[in-house]
Amino acid sequence: MDIGSFILDPAHLGAPLAAVSVFLAVIVVSWPYLVRDNLAARMRQVQGERERIRRRERARLAADESPVSLRTKPKKLFQAIVDRFNLTKQAEDGGLALKLKMAGYRGYAPVVAFLAVRLISPFVLFAVSASYILLVLNPSIPVIATSAIAGAIGALGYFAPALVLQNKITKRQKDIRRGWPDALDLLLISVESGMGIESAFRKVAEEIGAQSGALAEELSLTTAELSYLQDRRQAFENLGERTGVEGVRAVVTSLIQAEKYGTPVAQSLRVMAQENRDIRMSEAEKKAAALPPKLTVPMILFFLPVLFAVIITPAVIQISAVP
Repeated sequence: MDIGSFILDPAHLGAPLAAVSVFLAVIVVSWPYLVRDNLAARMRQVQGERERIRRRERARLAADESPVSLRTKPKKLFQAIVDRFNLTKQAEDGGLALKLKMAGYRGYAPVVAFLAVRLISPFVLFAVSASYILLVLNPSIPVIATSAIAGAIGALGYFAPALVLQNKITKRQKDIRRGWPDALDLLLISVESGMGIESAFRKVAEEIGAQSGALAEELSLTTAELSYLQDRRQAFENLGERTGVEGVRAVVTSLIQAEKYGTPVAQSLRVMAQENRDIRMSEAEKKAAALPPKLTVPMILFFLPVLFAVIITPAVIQISAVP
């Protein structure tokens, strides 16, 4: 019997094909048990690394001998004033607490102190100004005029704490805005070197402290929140709210989107770092362009009179010396 015809005979092909089908079916069914799931192992490793970083940060914060408490108790005098004049609702206002956070004051105690100082400062300024007018300037001034002047000065005392707070916020934001591009570069280098976002924030906070203490403080607080909070999005949003700087908010939005959609964090940081450097350069160019008009008035008042005096004085001396 011909071997070729024997192999091609349909009656003899059924058994080998059935054996091959059974073998392949067994392989398909047992494949998940034979091949290791690298993706699941990597995900478990990342989750374990995240938990390890959280435990390390918690241990580091707990081991600090002089931890900074964000829930310091307000002074009894300020608390009594707030309770006496029913300012509790204002103390619970989130807008005022946010402004104080932007200025670097956190917790309930700064809110109570601000409300108490804003309440008593008009009376203090009124008493001080009235005493100064009556006792030092001119005791013969009528009482009505003295009261009006002292009342006007006292009224300014109600707005003085808000102006001081706004000035503090402006200075702090300026400090953060100056150091933010350099912090982004350091953050980008840390992420590209293989660090997690928590470790990168902690490393940048340690390195940027010499340039911007306010930025180092905010990044350290963000590192602690990333270790404690279960929702990382909330930690990033808190960073943007506390600083109030547009560049920081833009980077925070990019980090949140990267966490949500799984896009590369390094690529987003690279783009944002370049944008922040361009913004800082444009601000420096604007200041340089505005310098000549600002120097015009000082030159007219201080430089030109001296120049005219140097030029005209010899001629005046010669003319006066002629008999």
